[in-house]
Amino acid sequence: MPSFRLRRHHLLDAAPEDQDAVTICRDMCGVQAQVMSAAYLQLWTRNHVLTRAQIESALWKTRTLVKTSLMRQTLHLIPTDEFPLYIAALRPSRFAQAMRVMDRCGITRDESAALIPLIMETLSAGPLSRPAIAAAIRPKASKRVRFWMENSWSLVRLPVAEGLVCYGRGEGNTIVFIRVDHWLPKLRLELMSPAEAQCALLRKYLHSYGPATLNDFSHWAGIPMQEVRSLPVLLKAGLVEIPGEKKDSLLLREDVAVLNSSPAVRRSIRLLPNFDTYLLAHREKDHLLSAKHYKRVYRNQGWISPVVLIDGAIAGVWSYKLQGKRLLVSVEPFARLSKTERAGIEREAESLAAYFQSGLELKLA
Repeated sequence: MPSFRLRRHHLLDAAPEDQDAVTICRDMCGVQAQVMSAAYLQLWTRNHVLTRAQIESALWKTRTLVKTSLMRQTLHLIPTDEFPLYIAALRPSRFAQAMRVMDRCGITRDESAALIPLIMETLSAGPLSRPAIAAAIRPKASKRVRFWMENSWSLVRLPVAEGLVCYGRGEGNTIVFIRVDHWLPKLRLELMSPAEAQCALLRKYLHSYGPATLNDFSHWAGIPMQEVRSLPVLLKAGLVEIPGEKKDSLLLREDVAVLNSSPAVRRSIRLLPNFDTYLLAHREKDHLLSAKHYKRVYRNQGWISPVVLIDGAIAGVWSYKLQGKRLLVSVEPFARLSKTERAGIEREAESLAAYFQSGLELKLA
C-alpha cells in the first residue's frame, strides 16, 4: 500500500524530471500553500530538477497553476483547468460555513448577498490587498457588516468560495486578491452540479490517497459527512471495498490490480517540507508514525513539521536554515538509521542545497 501512494505522489519516480509542476499538482490533488516556501518544496521533493523560477512561472506568467483557498479552507495550488471542478465540489460547504459566521454577527441574507458584488466592483480596477478592500467597502457597509469585518479575517471568503476571486501576485510578502475573470480571462467557469463535482473529486482523491474511508475524504476535503455519504452509491460501479484491520476502505476498481502488484524494489527516502499534503490526507495517522512521535509532527495550532519519509513512513523530523551561502540542515531521526538510509538522507540534503544554490552543512543525529 505505501508504494501505491508513493508512486501516485511522484515519490518513487525514477526520472522525475519528466514531470512538471502542473502534472504533480494534478496528481497530488493540489499542493498545500499556506506557506509558499513549503509549497515550492513540496514540488521540489517530488522532482529535484524543478526550480522555484519554473514554479513561479506556472503561477504568475503562464498561469497554468492557480492559488486559492480550497480544502479545509486552506490555500492550495491546483491546475487552472481543474479550478471549476474544485470550486463546484467545495462551494456548498464553504459557503454555508461562511454564512454561519455572518449569521452569528446578525448579518441578514440581503446584506451578505450585497457584499459579493461590492467586492467585485472594488476589484474591478485591479488586484488589492485585504486591508485595501476593507477600506473601500467600509463606508458602504452596514454597522453589522463593519463589526463582522473588524472581527473576521474572511472578508473575501464568499467570492473566493464562489470562484469569482483568487490570489494574485503581490509585491514582496503582500497578499493580493484579483477577479478570476481578470486573472484567468479564458477560463470558462461553467460549474458542474455539487454532487457530480464531489464524485469527480472523490475519484481524484482515491487515485492519489486510496485506499481510504469516506471519513478520510470528508476530513481531507473539509466537506461534512452528510454531504459525501451518498457519493459511494453514485460511484458504486467504479469503487471496491478493501478490507482493513479497523475498517474497510474504498479504492477505485481500476486501481485494484495496481495495489495488488508487487511493490517496487526501489527505496523511497525523501525530505518532505512542513504541511506536505502526503501527511494530511487521512484522519488517522497510524500508517505514518507511532503514537509516541505524533506530537513531534502534528503540532499545536495545525502546524505540521517537516519530516523524513522512508518507504512511506515518517522516520524523523528535520529543519533547515539559510545562513549566508550555506544551507544548514538538521535531521532528528526517531530511531537508529541504517547506512543506506543515512546515505539517502545525505543525497536529499545535497539536492536541497542545490535547489537553494548553496553549500551544505548537514547535522544528522
